[in-house]
Amino acid sequence: MGEVLSQNEIDSLLAALSTGELDVDEMQDKGERQVKNYDFKRPAKFSKEHLRTLEIIYEHYGRLLATNLPVYLRKNITVSVASSETVTFSEFTNALSNPVILGVINFQPLNGSIILDLAANLGFAMIDRMLGGKGMPLEKNRDFSEIEMTIIEKLMIISMQLMREPWKNVLEINPVLERIETNPQFAQIIAPNEMIAIVTLNMKIGDVEGFMNVCLPYFTLESIMDRLNTKYWFSTMQEIGDEDYQLHIESLIKRVDIPVKVIMGKSQVSVNDFINLQPGDIIRLDTQLESELNIYVGNIFKFKALPGTSKDKYAAQITKIIREEE
Repeated sequence: MGEVLSQNEIDSLLAALSTGELDVDEMQDKGERQVKNYDFKRPAKFSKEHLRTLEIIYEHYGRLLATNLPVYLRKNITVSVASSETVTFSEFTNALSNPVILGVINFQPLNGSIILDLAANLGFAMIDRMLGGKGMPLEKNRDFSEIEMTIIEKLMIISMQLMREPWKNVLEINPVLERIETNPQFAQIIAPNEMIAIVTLNMKIGDVEGFMNVCLPYFTLESIMDRLNTKYWFSTMQEIGDEDYQLHIESLIKRVDIPVKVIMGKSQVSVNDFINLQPGDIIRLDTQLESELNIYVGNIFKFKALPGTSKDKYAAQITKIIREEE
């Protein structure tokens, strides 16, 4: 049932018709179907549902980047999905600057490759952090040196391997980094008029902000397009019980590497003595030869031990476990 107009609304409508503000012919429904022009040069191969699923995948991917890259860069990193769109491959490459960091990734077992595009300012900031700097980009971009490209390749491989988990609900992938290009002309993986989906990630490393683009050609994803919908994506998610989830977390924690250090003893020396130390000098410690040593796991005092050797290497034999209550 249509909405009932009040008397004031009816009077206003009649007044508008009488003054000519409204045209009766325009208000009539002519029953004509709206025709939308179809651009054969830009076929709509990716639907909104496909793009939404890709956004969900790379939102997960962004969280993994923000968790794992700080281990190597020792800097806070935030990553979020900025946008997703479909364009032709030529439009994507023409919009790239030079130099640029393009990782060409073989998206096995799919037939084809994808491109991971990293902004040059982010690349220089990562290199600066890896070499002990503050993580600042260059004031003026230049070509990357061979040493810098080696560092970028390592970080690109780490970033590439993190794609495995987000794609798990769609397909078990085994991505392989084929090469890294700094000139867009040498990264022609498909025909220029082929359609691609671009997921843009906004990445912030400390105070440096830039974009990471994931270029996903239709040719590469064609065989799994029917899986790129949220219904399929959520239906493949396995429900894990609380107990199984706890065991899974424990198994992951057990594989984490943590530093273990044995404190042989402590001593205080003057700055002058420290500067003049030479090979063969003896520093007197505050521990006895037979006394137990303290073992720290990370920064936590966890064990007591006695010093010794094992197969021509220094060793420590644990004698006591320090509990939290102690």
